[in-house]
Amino acid sequence: MNFKKFRKFKKNAKALSPVIATIILIAVTVAVSVVVAAWMGALTLGFMGNAEQASITNMAYVSNSTVSVTVQNSGSATATISSATIDGNAATLNGGTTAVSIPKGQSITFNVGFTTASGFTFTNAAQYTIKLQTAKGNTITGTYTYSGAPTA
Repeated sequence: MNFKKFRKFKKNAKALSPVIATIILIAVTVAVSVVVAAWMGALTLGFMGNAEQASITNMAYVSNSTVSVTVQNSGSATATISSATIDGNAATLNGGTTAVSIPKGQSITFNVGFTTASGFTFTNAAQYTIKLQTAKGNTITGTYTYSGAPTA
């Protein structure tokens, strides 16, 4: 082997200048950060874009076993109430409807109560916790104080 030729070849080999290497590293970093930012933006929009933001705005007497509930949907998607409980006991929606849909930006009033077969009636001056479960798994909670049937 001829070591003199090898040393001469190695001596003439040129590498990237430090300035060009720095520019390439910065360009790669910027490109990766743009891709990650776009991915995170799409991910966040996917999680938050269909957020349910519903709340109980009013509850009123209907009968000794039923309450009228008004729910306001201030979210960016339709909220669907799929089930209800009163003090932890399963209750019906609108007398047995499977779900109540509330379009975005609107209020819907519907009944929550017990079937007559359950024998449940509200007790005067008692406070009840009404929980509405949405199809996406969110819980909307409100309290209702029963003050007896309205007098005519």
